Amino acid sequence: MAKHDAESAFPAKDYHDPPPAPLVGFDELARWSFYRAVIAEFVATVLFLYVSVMTVIGYESQIDPNNGGSGCDGVGSLGIAWVFGGMIFVLVYCTAGISGGHLNPAVTFGLFLARKVSLIRTLMYMVAQCLGAICGVGLVKALQSSYFNKYGGGANRLAVGYSKGVGLGAEIIGTFVLVYTVFSATDPKRNARDSHVPVLAPLPIGFAVFVVVLATSPITGTGINPARSFGAAVIYNNNAVWDDQWLFWVGPFIGAAIAAFYHKYIIRAAAVKAFGSHRSNA
Repeated sequence: MAKHDAESAFPAKDYHDPPPAPLVGFDELARWSFYRAVIAEFVATVLFLYVSVMTVIGYESQIDPNNGGSGCDGVGSLGIAWVFGGMIFVLVYCTAGISGGHLNPAVTFGLFLARKVSLIRTLMYMVAQCLGAICGVGLVKALQSSYFNKYGGGANRLAVGYSKGVGLGAEIIGTFVLVYTVFSATDPKRNARDSHVPVLAPLPIGFAVFVVVLATSPITGTGINPARSFGAAVIYNNNAVWDDQWLFWVGPFIGAAIAAFYHKYIIRAAAVKAFGSHRSNA
């Protein structure tokens, strides 16, 4: 009787994990929903890069002493962080039901390692994200060509005084925070067990970007998104920017891989073991 009561109180399966995505996923190429998702990733990345880079360049022009500005003018570093985080919140909210709202090759890579998306979808998303980033920054340059070139095109680079190792570490940890938040906010087990605490997934993801921008922008300008860094580098096309470009691919991919491993094999596995031990003791 006690065993029956324990099983009733703690049902063996009160949530449903989706089945693992196919490893390659060639069959997705025959579905319109797949191409719609790729288009959504492209358009969302265009919008993200346009708004974020336009804000960065506008801020640089506002604080330029040659324009009569000072360090107290413009939106400030806090405002830039709000723009990055706010745009991610809005765009993930708009596209989550279509493509999952990745907008970032590192996020897509982490989800691929966790078998949430197929290889075909991963590659197509990354191409769409990079092309979207290039187009978004290209729009900024087309509309603000003089300011774009004068203020560095919003491109990521390692700040003076920081070593490559520090920059790489900042990108790894920053991306880990973001991708771990993505896993946690979209975890079906958490949504089932913590249903009394409503979670709007885009909100914590946007806040993760916000805090990471505040922490890492003085070091690398905040990459944590290879498409964002690549798009700005392609359009600005500066040797110094290209020299640091590897940081904004290697760092985010390592951070995403660590986050995927930590969530899948440590957090989820530990929770399953603890739950099983509780049932066996009951």
